[in-house]
Amino acid sequence: MAKTIVIKQVGSPIRRPAEQRATLIGLGLNKMHRVRELEDTPSVRGMINKVSHMVEILEEKD
Repeated sequence: MAKTIVIKQVGSPIRRPAEQRATLIGLGLNKMHRVRELEDTPSVRGMINKVSHMVEILEEKD
């Protein structure tokens, strides 16, 4: 089974660059306090790093 990561959006995309908004949508987060469970891959980690000021890592599962 693949590793997964649970993330939550805690920051608003209002007045942020379009690239950051697109990254949030790519992660499946486009409204405040949404939670998503995603596969822990290098591409997902890179997307989280780009918007780290707007998301929070809740849990890492094996």
